[in-house]
Amino acid sequence: MEFRVLGPVEVRRDGHRVAFSGAKLHTVLAALLLAREEVVSDERLCRLLWGWAPPATVSAQLYTYISRLRKILGDEVMIDRRPPGYAMSIGNATVDLNEFEKLALGGREALIKEDFERAGELLRDALARWNGQPFANATEYLADAEAPRLTEARAVTLEHRIAADLALGRHEQITGELTGLVAEFPLRERIRCQLMTALCRSGRQADAIHLYHHGRAVLADELGVNPGEELQATYRALLDGTLDRPPGSAPTVRAGARPRPSGPSAAAPAMLPPDTVDFTGRGPELDLVCRALAPEAQGSGRPRRVLVTGMAGLGKTALAVHAAHRCQRHFPDGQLYADLRAADGTPRHPARVLRRLLRALGPMDDVPAADDQDQLVRLYRERTRGRQLLIVLDNASGAAQLGPLLPNTPEPAVLVTGRTALPTVAGAHTVALAPLQARDSLELLAAAAGPARVAAAPCAASAIVEHCAGLPLALRIVGTRIAARPHCTPDRLARRLADPVTRLRELHSGDLDVHTSLLPSWRALEPEVRAVFPALAALGAEPFPAAAAATALDLPEAEAERLLEALADAALLEVSGADEWGQPCYLFHPLVRLFALSLEERRAPLPGGPAGRAEHNRRLTHRP
Repeated sequence: MEFRVLGPVEVRRDGHRVAFSGAKLHTVLAALLLAREEVVSDERLCRLLWGWAPPATVSAQLYTYISRLRKILGDEVMIDRRPPGYAMSIGNATVDLNEFEKLALGGREALIKEDFERAGELLRDALARWNGQPFANATEYLADAEAPRLTEARAVTLEHRIAADLALGRHEQITGELTGLVAEFPLRERIRCQLMTALCRSGRQADAIHLYHHGRAVLADELGVNPGEELQATYRALLDGTLDRPPGSAPTVRAGARPRPSGPSAAAPAMLPPDTVDFTGRGPELDLVCRALAPEAQGSGRPRRVLVTGMAGLGKTALAVHAAHRCQRHFPDGQLYADLRAADGTPRHPARVLRRLLRALGPMDDVPAADDQDQLVRLYRERTRGRQLLIVLDNASGAAQLGPLLPNTPEPAVLVTGRTALPTVAGAHTVALAPLQARDSLELLAAAAGPARVAAAPCAASAIVEHCAGLPLALRIVGTRIAARPHCTPDRLARRLADPVTRLRELHSGDLDVHTSLLPSWRALEPEVRAVFPALAALGAEPFPAAAAATALDLPEAEAERLLEALADAALLEVSGADEWGQPCYLFHPLVRLFALSLEERRAPLPGGPAGRAEHNRRLTHRP
């Protein structure tokens, strides 16, 4: 059995079209196919069938459509009810969309390897799977929701196929086709660049120049923007006489990449910080990030977005930078990096970050002197468009800061680190970091301190691992201190860490400091949340529900829960299971709890002299 959605929605059995009619029935089938055996909720089916005005008999009508599909498709296909919706398994049947994506990916990989003959064959086979406008016989709601991304994927595949033909010297054969495509897609600058190249190589430089100026006028009239850097670079090459070189006489521009100007700016940006030589642990998380950044993760023109979250000190930056170095081969157009947090812990303004990234991407001649954020965003998105770039945005504080820094095309991949999930990165692969397990903690400690030093003091090493509570920053600080004192055994430092009163003060080495790393998270809290933070830490080291917090703070339970959720959003508190009544419980990381209690200690001197100190120690080590 064969299913088709790249055109009218169809079912074919043994080469013959299966007869069934009705836009809504075709819509249900297409929605189930697009889900790729995942559940499609009743709510989504309802939106795709009736938009925002569903009938009162929604459930009955959905059941009827599903029953009709089961009867039409027979036993070869299973449609199961899985609340809150339905899922379809197609067995050995094929879907033209899946075949298109597989062939397009293979063609793109062959193009990167400069196997242009193979690339052209695969990309032509991919495009042959199309049979018209996607979902032509389904509802307008489905077409509006899904057709644009498929149409974009087809256009990108077409550009790649034309790039292969140009690399093989077939410019005269494709000039007519490109002329029609420019008329069909007047705003697609890459297709216009390809036609300019074909015309120039065919000896029609005047027509190529006219085509550029026509495109410039169209962009100004339709969008109010100037040509992007790719179109401008093609025009400069045309004027310089370098656009009409035979394919073998100069390095071929890889499909999907933007032509780079000659001279010093031609180098791809390489802004990544140095890799961590002794990076340890995080194997599953590292594999997940690398898979999400790989080209095969970019299906149907969807952007590659990866978000690494977790509390301060968990090693988000180290993981992101290590993964970026490992994935460098996938991004020949360069790697950008920006720390979105200033040295004092405050968020950097997006305009300043944009200027730094634009400086790495090319000449600053057309970059405005003033921090005109809208203009900077426009230039940034023009310069990243169509380029296989990896953009690492470290320590993002929120949607307002991050939004202007995201490209608006799928070719650049973006890797973001932040304390919590960010709505701007909706749909991203999210990797939430947890504290390291004891084995990985010991391995990190040994990597930082030296394996021989740790192996010589196993009991002290185990105690250090316990006191650092799986926080990579703390482990690296202790390891650095041990390595810097070759004549001092780890036992003494383990004893100093055993005292909760002085533990945070011991977790400091040079620029590395656990207390300082937690301060930006605390300072970003609303004043009312910041005020209750130490009091909540006094509840102890065990998980506690909102009811316990409400009692301690003398607040209504709903208000206490709101404050707890704010701390959880800031990664200063963890949600840890539920109590016997099913209510969520909250838990402090041991070092975050010591940090919170230290804030209370700094705010007021401890009363009662030695007795007060003893009571303070009891609060640090025991639950009241």
